[in-house]
Amino acid sequence: MPLEKRRKTPEEFLRECQAEEAAATQQGHLKIILGYASGVGKTHRLLDEARRRRERGQDVIVGAMQPKVPSEVEPILRKLEVIPLMSIDGGVAVDVNAIVRRHPMVCFIDGLAYDNPPGARNPTRWQDVTDILNAGIKVVASINIQYVAELAPQIEALTGKTVTQTVPIHFIQSASEIEIVDAPLVEPIERSPAGAFDARNRQQRLSKLREMTLVLAADVVDQQLNAYLEEHGIHQQFGAHERILVCITPRSNLAEMLETARTVAERFHAELTVAYVDQPNLSPADRAALDQRLEEARRAGARIEILHGESPSAAILDFANTHGVTQLFVGHSQRSGLRSRVWGNPVDALIARSRGMDIRVFPQ
Repeated sequence: MPLEKRRKTPEEFLRECQAEEAAATQQGHLKIILGYASGVGKTHRLLDEARRRRERGQDVIVGAMQPKVPSEVEPILRKLEVIPLMSIDGGVAVDVNAIVRRHPMVCFIDGLAYDNPPGARNPTRWQDVTDILNAGIKVVASINIQYVAELAPQIEALTGKTVTQTVPIHFIQSASEIEIVDAPLVEPIERSPAGAFDARNRQQRLSKLREMTLVLAADVVDQQLNAYLEEHGIHQQFGAHERILVCITPRSNLAEMLETARTVAERFHAELTVAYVDQPNLSPADRAALDQRLEEARRAGARIEILHGESPSAAILDFANTHGVTQLFVGHSQRSGLRSRVWGNPVDALIARSRGMDIRVFPQ
């Protein structure tokens, strides 16, 4: 069912919110450049943004770089002001005091997931960034997804590589802005069967890492936006994810509805919920049919919700609006009785009253 009016994306809505907040506060603003693997071009993206900002007249510095930078970014780096790292007992750390004294408009930090040597101001680099932000300086920092602490075990199982220096996910979620470097890696052409097999396996791993990166970024946008809405007393949820609500009755063609819903859910990392409106006067046959369909939904991994209300369409819409549902799947009989002709069909009521949701109608 086409929408009457295109709803704003979460990113568009969030940018409006951030612009409004920026006018009212001088606190530091954190932007994170997130990559799914080494070699996708995070450092180049980071320094190219620094170059562009400098050319626009902004006061920018580089507060930290990786020990070895790609050769293609060296010419960019030479044109930027760099605050040297501090040497501490054979290790290095961001010179937070020097950056705060210099107080640029924007500080660029490459390689967010580093531990500092003993004796440094903070145990970790991400905590250094927190201090810089608290001083009212905007920070643009880069990180690969394998260095996010809560995702590290899952990524280790996928890649076989262990990381010991990580950043907690709550710090990533605190970012005011997140940008994904989604450039493909340059892979050599494998001509031997063994080489081709290894290349396919590597590509599958990279594809999974990329999916995890996209999901993390969507979660960050989702949480930022809902936190903003809650702070401003706006009682409506928006989501970066698709959220699918499959509404069933004893006569629903659940197999077709679930097959379609699962395909969409897997493609867009969507949340899938199956719901029905409780009707205490169901016949034994209808109750048995409903229980059978609920068991099918549970086996398919869907979350089950029992809704209550005298009006099924009102109960469904209330749940959908409060849970940020973007797609409604409903069943509809082609038969039209006298009650439907006089009072209207519940599906017609859903279509008439839904806003910002797609509705898919399945015959039953």
